[in-house]
Amino acid sequence: MTDGAADAAAEAALAARLAGHRVLLCYGLLGEVLAGLGPIGMDYMAGQLAWLRRIGVTAAPVPLPTAAPVAENAARLAEAILAEPSPVVLVAHSKGGLEALSALLLPGVAARCHGFLALQSPFHGSPVADAALGIGPLKELAHHALRAARLGDGQGLADLTCALREPWMAAHEAEIAALAAKVPIASLATALGEAPSWRERAYLPLVRWMEARGAGPNDGLVPVASTLLPGARHAVFPGGHRALIAAAPGRDPVGLLRRELRLLMRPASHVSEPVE
Repeated sequence: MTDGAADAAAEAALAARLAGHRVLLCYGLLGEVLAGLGPIGMDYMAGQLAWLRRIGVTAAPVPLPTAAPVAENAARLAEAILAEPSPVVLVAHSKGGLEALSALLLPGVAARCHGFLALQSPFHGSPVADAALGIGPLKELAHHALRAARLGDGQGLADLTCALREPWMAAHEAEIAALAAKVPIASLATALGEAPSWRERAYLPLVRWMEARGAGPNDGLVPVASTLLPGARHAVFPGGHRALIAAAPGRDPVGLLRRELRLLMRPASHVSEPVE
């Protein structure tokens, strides 16, 4: 069998496993703005959505105002999940992962979810958000800019801070462990190295700033340690904060999603089977 035929067969098998499911994409902060820019937005999850639909999978982004508070968007996401009887697989980037996690802890939602893939999600917070909101003028600028764009009241940015996320994670530790025992979950991170591409050099000052403050390896916005979710499979890849979701030379976000969905959709993949 040729490589092309093998890929086609693998995609057909994956599509069969996803038959009857809805794959819901949960964007990160301002993701709906980037997606609306088309090619200018550097393919913010557009390639993944097109691929899923091409192989016959029912897939759509959840229309959330991404700058709104996490709890509000979690309630909206839960409503979207429960609106139809078909089970879902959640694919979430950055802040979208926090909202997906919160939604899955609401009554009746986890039972409808057959897989949750979080990409570069700051479950324990981002030091960049703490620093930004600790500066009065910058906090006001963020607040007014978000309101002007009708993207929320700025609380969504505050919800990304370590100051809020760490207590939230501690308070929900038992619930998250119970969720991970029932639903296959993967949380993927990226870390920007010494020789980033020209597209990712803008992240370097923030990478170095976080490293100097003890945050460890990070992607310019989210420390790798912040993406750790108890009970979830975890992996780290090279790159900046959009390396896993936006197309660029040397990246294969569709290939990564294909692999991760195969792992999530294997029978009892989160319990008994080895990771490939």
